[in-house]
Amino acid sequence: MQHDNPLRVLIVEDTVIYRKIVSDVLAELPHVEVVGTAHNGKTAIIKIASLKPDLLTLDIEMPEMNGLEVLAHIKTAAPHVGAIVLSTLTHKSGELTMKALELGAFDFIPKPQEGSISENTAAIKSTIAPMIKAFARHKEIKGILRQVKILASAAESDAKRPPDSAKIVQRMSTITGRKRGNSEVVAIGISTGGPNALAQMMPKLPAKLGAPILIVQHMPPVFTRSLAVSLNAKCYLEVREAVDGEPLRPDTALIAPGGKQMKVVAAADGKSRIIRITDDPPENSCKPSVDYLMRSIAHHYKDRATGVIMTGMGSDGMLGLKLMKRNGATILAQDESTCVVYGMPKEPIEAGIVDVIAPLDKLAEEIVRAVGR
Repeated sequence: MQHDNPLRVLIVEDTVIYRKIVSDVLAELPHVEVVGTAHNGKTAIIKIASLKPDLLTLDIEMPEMNGLEVLAHIKTAAPHVGAIVLSTLTHKSGELTMKALELGAFDFIPKPQEGSISENTAAIKSTIAPMIKAFARHKEIKGILRQVKILASAAESDAKRPPDSAKIVQRMSTITGRKRGNSEVVAIGISTGGPNALAQMMPKLPAKLGAPILIVQHMPPVFTRSLAVSLNAKCYLEVREAVDGEPLRPDTALIAPGGKQMKVVAAADGKSRIIRITDDPPENSCKPSVDYLMRSIAHHYKDRATGVIMTGMGSDGMLGLKLMKRNGATILAQDESTCVVYGMPKEPIEAGIVDVIAPLDKLAEEIVRAVGR
């Protein structure tokens, strides 16, 4: 984030107490300027036009015009404006949050349900600070790639390209070595930008993929169920939230429940594999954790597995993927240009353990090839 060019944020929040908490938190963050507040969607739209923010913090459930209507408006009228949604932990809010992410919201923060104001402020700060940083980087990369396209169309030399651009372009769409597909399971790790990315990628997979898919999407409880329902309605494959003890079935995608860990273990017959949902501690501050799942895949499937790492903050998945790769698995990664946050794929790509780096619209094709049925 450039020091002389702060990120302009408009707080759109129905509840007075959360307006204050979010304002206080953002006021403390470096290179962030709170340009105003709005208590409903109608006021927000007027203020977006006059204050020209880069980002909204957006309450979903508001009178006079809710957060989804605001997102639909900015998608057409102000597509450069991002949004981080604040949501309560209810089933209804889970559904609305999925819709908000599909409408292009950058990410969401669950509102703390209990605790003192100072505890809730600390909870929101710990979540929103890295998210704001990731949004600023995302905005910067989009700008760089836009310049690259302009310069490429004008046939300019590499010397005139903005710094960083050559590296980003180089990291897009690479194949380092592909084996004949024989994967019996596909494990996907994903975080920030995930629901939208999965909503674009998963419907491209065929009904008869020939292998089960296991997904760890970093999310709190309730939201993972809403995500599963939302994806199931769009996909040829069956998509469900995973249940402890169920067998892995081809052509079924299982999502790890929020707030729990998910792994694969041997069934009683010693041949088939089942899902185990546990209350084991977080790894990389994540529960569910990608590493936790992928370790078990590496152990039980060896070279008959595919690991897919997609958009997300942090480095959860790196150690699990290393183990999968050591055991002969195929590793796929989403490319930087299509990631909302190029965090989780970055380390595996830079460590050289990824077989195929593909843009979001080509990942399904690569998964089909890796399964090879």
